[in-house]
Amino acid sequence: MMQCFPKEEKLKSKIWIDALFSSGQTKKSFPVKAVYLTQDELTVHQAGFSVPKRQIKSAVDRNRIKRQMREAYRLNKALLPQSNTKHLTVLFVFLGRGFVPYQQIEKAIKNLILEVSQATAL
Repeated sequence: MMQCFPKEEKLKSKIWIDALFSSGQTKKSFPVKAVYLTQDELTVHQAGFSVPKRQIKSAVDRNRIKRQMREAYRLNKALLPQSNTKHLTVLFVFLGRGFVPYQQIEKAIKNLILEVSQATAL
């Protein structure tokens, strides 16, 4: 699996995001929460990242945290199960109240990817 994060792997569809929040399952590993759902219609795993404005006021800080989360996902996405028929949509939501070291974010996302992989068992 390539270690890039191409456009088709980015979760952008409002329909899929609404489906995640209405019927998705969650896993938590501080400071990140993952909301995930298994989809049959997708051809690749899709991931999205969110940092609430209510917790991190500055847009510069929110964007930095999102960049760190994307990088941690990009480096560890090979841990997701590979299947030709079912794929995951995952939304990673930042739960912290301030800056967290990158190593902690990467550890949390890696743990979440492993938990989601075990829970779905594609």
